Amino acid sequence: MGRKTEEKMRTYHRYLGFFLAGIMAMYAISGIILIFRDTDFLKSEVAAEKTLKPNIKADDVGKALKIKHFEVEKEEGGIIYFEGGSYNSKTGVASYTEKKLPFVIGKMTKIHKATSSQPLFFLNIFFGASLLFFVISAFWMFRPSAPIFKKGLYFALGGLVLTLILLFV
Repeated sequence: MGRKTEEKMRTYHRYLGFFLAGIMAMYAISGIILIFRDTDFLKSEVAAEKTLKPNIKADDVGKALKIKHFEVEKEEGGIIYFEGGSYNSKTGVASYTEKKLPFVIGKMTKIHKATSSQPLFFLNIFFGASLLFFVISAFWMFRPSAPIFKKGLYFALGGLVLTLILLFV
């Protein structure tokens, strides 16, 4: 590849990096927070009330409220009690507490976890493709004859080996 290609790749790498700096920070922060999604880290309890169909079976209340590890504690007088709330089978009203992340962090993690059924999934595809471009274009940041390029190849090989170890251990 010629010097022009090298210069173009460096230019694209640089400006795409500046353009995506904010979104890279958002994905980095939300990714770290998502590691702790099975804990109450940064979450606060929020009172919630939802009207469901009356007379839902006790086992189906958890599914309707989208509560993981739902377990009925007791049933009494048409009211089903569970950890953090209750469901009135006569009226269909469920009162319970939810644990939610702060507003902005919640929005960030929602973008991070977007699936193909959500409009934001295009952002995730664009960002993933951009990161892949960064991986490839990094090899055009220095001339192959430069000592730092050879050193960079050793670091790239080390990163690849670490990735393979993490995948298969």
